[in-house]
Amino acid sequence: MEKNTQFVGQSTAFLDAVEQAGRAAELNRPVLVIGERGTGKELIAERLHHLSPRWGEPLITMNCAALPETLIEAELFGHEAGAFTGATRARAGRFEEADGGTLFLDELGTLSMAAQERLLRVIEYGEVSRIGASRPITVDVRIVAATNENLPRAAEEGRFRPDLLDRLSFEVITLPPLRAREGDVAVLVDHFGRRMASEIGWTQWPGFAAAAMAELEGYRWPGNVRELRNVVERAVYRWLEPARAIDRIAFDPFASPWQPGASMRAAADPPVPEQASAQFSVPAQPMAFDDVTDLRAAVDAHEVAIIRSALERYRFNQRATAKALGLSYDQLRHCLKKHGLMTA
Repeated sequence: MEKNTQFVGQSTAFLDAVEQAGRAAELNRPVLVIGERGTGKELIAERLHHLSPRWGEPLITMNCAALPETLIEAELFGHEAGAFTGATRARAGRFEEADGGTLFLDELGTLSMAAQERLLRVIEYGEVSRIGASRPITVDVRIVAATNENLPRAAEEGRFRPDLLDRLSFEVITLPPLRAREGDVAVLVDHFGRRMASEIGWTQWPGFAAAAMAELEGYRWPGNVRELRNVVERAVYRWLEPARAIDRIAFDPFASPWQPGASMRAAADPPVPEQASAQFSVPAQPMAFDDVTDLRAAVDAHEVAIIRSALERYRFNQRATAKALGLSYDQLRHCLKKHGLMTA
């Protein structure tokens, strides 16, 4: 989620996490924020900083997964001129930049063991040594770290320092996934929908049709709030009738019968054996019940014909096809897989 995005939600699980962050903000202790992608870990870090006594000082963010391992230590702790190839001048690290304020370390679980060791020393002694420097620099920094990884398990497997985990986990805030936030999908859909409608100049907000809303509330949201925001804003932006409730949703923006590779895979598939083709062929005339000698094959053949016809009618939009056939999206996907009709 982007910065300056407000908290939106009313579920108990969500509000409990927000309240926990508010209480922890007042203490000058490290906080570890755990959650799936898109649950708002950076927003919690911002809340921890802005409600703390350090609110007027810098909030510095570093994504530990965004840099190669060889540069992470230089980025965190800084370096002197000539410390390594390409270091033409001295540079302060993120710890020095955050002095007096808060350092937010996102994707903490990707830190190398060497960087973890140096991070532990900073937490213990409050001193940073630039790469190539002979003297340490004293810093006053509060650390907030975030990850979607199971750090206790990583520590057991030797991928994360247990002593560093102990230092960072004074308070652990675990954010609930969107699927566990009862009632929040509708609230978020309305919030993001209204905002997008205003952005593109609509004078009124028609909302989503009941069937579309049911789809939104029944979806699992693996990308959580970030994914929901994209889906809702995309639906509003693509809708050309602002006076009518939105009833078309594209959960997967990549879904297309013309997706690169789909036709190539189809062409590369081995030809269907003649016997199998006959088994699933659809008779030109209605089949006489007396002619049926294999009930399962006859039922499968008609099921395939119905699914193929519906897919073509709805331009291979699987969600629209499922809705037209009175199936859930997962049920349609199961049928496609069962009959070998999956193309992507």
